[in-house]
Amino acid sequence: MKHTIEQLLELQHTALVSLAELLNQEKTAIAHRRALEIEQFAKEKLTLINSIQQHDYLIAHHSQRQQLQDDALLGQHVEEIQQLVTLCKQRNDINGEVLQRAQLSFHKLNNLFQQSRGRHQMTYNCDGKAQNVRSLGTNLKA
Repeated sequence: MKHTIEQLLELQHTALVSLAELLNQEKTAIAHRRALEIEQFAKEKLTLINSIQQHDYLIAHHSQRQQLQDDALLGQHVEEIQQLVTLCKQRNDINGEVLQRAQLSFHKLNNLFQQSRGRHQMTYNCDGKAQNVRSLGTNLKA
């Protein structure tokens, strides 16, 4: 079934509103460090983004796409959609930064735990991550 340009715009708008809400939920899950929810939100986010891309393609190649520029009401709808896209990008960027900071905090905490087990057993790998080595200098054969 072929959709009208108005229907496609409405589908796009609905998908973007859903994505914006999902990004809010993702932010909460990140703040509360709920890993399973974060993973589920990532999957749902990918599904929504694929849907948005598909709608965008259909709108761009629709036979009535000229109406988006000619009709003021449709033009306003397109502008609202573009504002939602900007909002979603901002929220996603913020969530990404928060997730990176959480990951950095985890690595620091993990390093502190490893250090507390025994400083003499602590070394660093090629990535700069601390790791425990049980045989540090004790398994020499020479």
